[in-house]
Amino acid sequence: MKVGILGYGNLGRGVEKAVCAAEDMELVGVFSRRDPSTVKTVTGAPVFHVDDLASKKGDIDVLVICGGSATDLPEMTPKYAADFNVIDSFDTHARIPEHFANVDAAAKKGGKIGIISCGWDPGMFSLNRVYAHSVLPGGKDYTFWGKGVSQGHSDAIRRIEGVVDARQYTVPVPAALEAVRAGKNPELTTREKHTRECYVVVEEGADKARIEQEIKTMPNYFADYDTTVHFISQEELDCDHKGLPHGGSVIYTGTTGENTHVIEYSLKLDSNPDFTGSVLVAYARAAYRLNQEGVSGAKTVLDIAPSYISPISGDELRAHYL
Repeated sequence: MKVGILGYGNLGRGVEKAVCAAEDMELVGVFSRRDPSTVKTVTGAPVFHVDDLASKKGDIDVLVICGGSATDLPEMTPKYAADFNVIDSFDTHARIPEHFANVDAAAKKGGKIGIISCGWDPGMFSLNRVYAHSVLPGGKDYTFWGKGVSQGHSDAIRRIEGVVDARQYTVPVPAALEAVRAGKNPELTTREKHTRECYVVVEEGADKARIEQEIKTMPNYFADYDTTVHFISQEELDCDHKGLPHGGSVIYTGTTGENTHVIEYSLKLDSNPDFTGSVLVAYARAAYRLNQEGVSGAKTVLDIAPSYISPISGDELRAHYL
């Protein structure tokens, strides 16, 4: 199957590596809003301007859209779903129903498949929440994120006057994790589930007290959490915090009569964008296969059987994985 990548940031690079590692896929190229001559790909894949997509309709089986959820994907995914099988990692949970409806209408009009919200949350974590609720109805699920870098929160810190660079880590509270794993079903506030650790580089002579106060009181980002701010040098940040690790756990507790059961699924990722890119590529395979069967419209990971994402045949899956 022939794959195109729209957008080339951290996620686009992760998708590129995953496509090139897949024996059943070929990368047609990367499509960018930037001048193609300024974009250098990891594997040497060709780069085209986004305006060239119109001439590539017959050359691309699945277009992986690697834009941001805030403004890019709500516009781009429905736009291209009319002409290509598409897949994205839209992760604004509250707006997923709206995004699904928009992509569904466009994809059905063009006879294409649009798989949205692929990644690890939403995505792999979503599957595990649904499996657990289905097997043990009436139980309770908890989702913990981290320890890992939050790119959005890091960017919010960098926008503060006097800040040169920053990394922010989301960290689960150990006591909360232990209580959930023990099947105690605690009622946890936002502050009780996660803390936030900030590593900040500031301009020479900047008011560190003011910057720390602005971080800790920032609404929607830090005000509801116990937040620690560490001021470090650019060299320390580049050396000790250059990666984009992340991960987390979905933990579900339920009962059957007098017996309590705990289900846990966890991830520990050295690179958030690389892993998310690999999930996108697996589900790109499903988009292609489903469309080959004549299926159209929007789908999510909840709608797709596992065999559709595997490069292994059904016979092999039944013999070795079932």
